[in-house]
Amino acid sequence: MRAILLTTAAIAALPSLGAAQELIARNRVGLADAPNTLTFSLTAYDLYSSDPATKETFEGLFSDFIAARPDWKIETQLQTASIGQEQARLLQQSQAGRGPDCAMIDSSQLATFIDAGVLKPMNGVFSDDEVADLFPFVRDAVTDADGNVLAWWWFTDLRVLYRDTTVVPDAPQTWEEVQNAALAAVEQGREGILFNGGRWEGTAFDWMANFWAQGGELVDAEGRPVFAQGENREKFLSAIAYYQDLVDSGAAPARVTSITDYDAFNAAAAAGSAAMFVGGNWQYGQLRGTLDEATFANWQVSELPGPTADMRATGTGGWSIAALSDDPEKASLCGEMVKEIYAGAGNAAQGLLPTSAAIYDQFDTYDGPEYAQFSDALQNGVARPGATIYPEISNQIQILIGDVLSGAATPEEALETADAAVQAAYARQ
Repeated sequence: MRAILLTTAAIAALPSLGAAQELIARNRVGLADAPNTLTFSLTAYDLYSSDPATKETFEGLFSDFIAARPDWKIETQLQTASIGQEQARLLQQSQAGRGPDCAMIDSSQLATFIDAGVLKPMNGVFSDDEVADLFPFVRDAVTDADGNVLAWWWFTDLRVLYRDTTVVPDAPQTWEEVQNAALAAVEQGREGILFNGGRWEGTAFDWMANFWAQGGELVDAEGRPVFAQGENREKFLSAIAYYQDLVDSGAAPARVTSITDYDAFNAAAAAGSAAMFVGGNWQYGQLRGTLDEATFANWQVSELPGPTADMRATGTGGWSIAALSDDPEKASLCGEMVKEIYAGAGNAAQGLLPTSAAIYDQFDTYDGPEYAQFSDALQNGVARPGATIYPEISNQIQILIGDVLSGAATPEEALETADAAVQAAYARQ
């Protein structure tokens, strides 16, 4: 999508402006001498994206937004790629009264921030109809029992299976079919299948689809960790065995234990080294922009396979934006920013999946056939549980997967260790 240009009327509204680009600096949006300041903690994937087209688009969106509010400037604080550490630091700062006025919060951490009582309502920005149009799992996550809008989950995502159809012509429907197709690809000199296996949130989240496909539950209705108990234990071990078999058989290379970035899959596709990978829906557009037309045409997506063809799940993630300031004007400005910049034009600019059904009909971006496939897969979407213990569950699953795939522990030993650590953390809450 082309950048949205700063309008003449908006420029005229500014008290002083030498050039439009002065509105955007590395750590500021708006004029340096604007009397009011909103601090905003954000990730590096839009306004400060390394992709020129994305960066240009968001510069235009932010320029229009701040030009219409000449008395304000936005001081930006860039988060690192270490999601867990960044979110923990953000929460600690907010609890100590030193947090930003507005921040991007990973959807997996949203419940923790809400339970801590640091998020401020943005009710006046979003209408009842807009809230009602959110997907149910999103609406439940961003509102409290009194109906207050405490955040706006502005895009979601899901995981799918990417495959090079010159090597894997038919979409695998089961775990067994994945392993067989991957082993056949290895015989042709390819890496069979890649997935996140290093220590980071992506590893745990991507793997959880295999647990959820069997009906496994991480926590019970009260938020207590139950993933290692009863039937959940067997389902958990079955899902771990799937990954272990892929590595032990050679269907997946041992190097998956060091993969902590989806970009590694794009690089493998560009190099022609991998036959399949478990990736995010957003990578479809990245591959289209990276690969030549003929090579891109060989890559297709399909729903993640399950233990059987009719047992499927995919994790739904994404990011929210929330106000942390006690100042009602700043809280409203935070909500206006997400509404006018991110949830809509920002979604479409990056091909991100909106959380509101109406947005799909507003932008041509979502007319592509891949979005029909993503929509079908979302029917089996599962959101991370809104429980404060979730970050520790994820942390322990990351460690567990690394230990099992490297041979440092058996699945049973690793699960016992993980469960003990999670239960101890839960007891301290």
